[in-house]
Amino acid sequence: MADKDFYKTLGIERGASDDDIKKAFRKLAMQYHPDRNKDDPTAEAKFKEINEAYDVLKDPQKKAAYDRFGSSAFEQGGGFRPGAGAGGFDASGFGGAFSDIFEDMFGDFMGNGGGGGRGRAGGPQRGSDVQYTMEISMEEAFAGKEATIKVPLAETCDKCSGSGAKTGTGTENCPTCSGQGRVRMQQGFFTIERTCPTCNGEGAIIRDPCEKCSGSGRMRKEKTLRIKIPPGVENGRRIRLGGEGEAGFRGGVAGDLYVLLAIKPHRFFKREGADLFGRVPIPMTTAALGGDVEVPTIEGSRTKVKIPAGTQSGQQLRLKGKGMSILKSSARGDMYIDVFVETPVNLSRKQMDLLKELDKSIGGAEASKHSPESSGFFGKMKDIWSDLTE
Repeated sequence: MADKDFYKTLGIERGASDDDIKKAFRKLAMQYHPDRNKDDPTAEAKFKEINEAYDVLKDPQKKAAYDRFGSSAFEQGGGFRPGAGAGGFDASGFGGAFSDIFEDMFGDFMGNGGGGGRGRAGGPQRGSDVQYTMEISMEEAFAGKEATIKVPLAETCDKCSGSGAKTGTGTENCPTCSGQGRVRMQQGFFTIERTCPTCNGEGAIIRDPCEKCSGSGRMRKEKTLRIKIPPGVENGRRIRLGGEGEAGFRGGVAGDLYVLLAIKPHRFFKREGADLFGRVPIPMTTAALGGDVEVPTIEGSRTKVKIPAGTQSGQQLRLKGKGMSILKSSARGDMYIDVFVETPVNLSRKQMDLLKELDKSIGGAEASKHSPESSGFFGKMKDIWSDLTE
């Protein structure tokens, strides 16, 4: 008998990945399925060829034997048996080739929500994890705090201890699936396994459900918890409380609770890592003559900042060690003050006359000495204007 080219049958190259083999088979199986080609007598034969090719190429041991000996390794009487070298190979019909792709092709029928695995799904199940968002101030993020939170959670029913059954009763095997949690149904050419609709995959049913939780084994309650927030936490950090999430199902362990910290914007400070930045307006006279100004600190006090004479708008002054706490450290970041020189407004006539006298005294030939930036700027502009008029 002529050697069969299984790669050509699936329309793939030698060396194709497992994923490529699977995709090629799935596409061709749907295309040549007999139920879709009732008027084509050749479809069933083609479908069997595709199935045969995939049944070999999907299995690493069979594929290796085929690559070495060709399809003759699988002919009756001289075939391949995985793990036994050259022996008989008993073809398993169509079921073997399809067993590992049922969940991809018919996900809606498989398990709860389309993600079920094979076999019984019953027994205890771990509870879900829960996330709780907690807002704190920047001062609380700096100092840390202990807080009480109330979170609505599903907790184990205190009447049936999570079994879901009425006191003095229990569960029994589901009569529909005989305790397997899954049933098979025929759909055209295929036999599809799906979650048992009677027990929802549990494999067991409750004849007399608990009257308090209606058989679910859990109840919705508001849980009060104490949480410790360490100094120096940043916005978006999550704190895990193990076993404080949703209660498990049928006596399973509880999930975890994650507290997501959201730090509220501050009225004065902006934070970048462990450093703080604040904008401080100072009078023009203080900027010119120098002096001291008081600024707030993150710990709630005030501190003096020395303003050097001749300070300009936009100049930044650093206060070392006055920033945020650093998580799991005794060190702190720095605090930076961005200076903004405020021009005086609502001046009296006398004050305006004094400023005019000042302007005369520092203007003229002395202007470049007292206002080097503005003098240099207007000097450059004068040269540009001269070039434009020539």
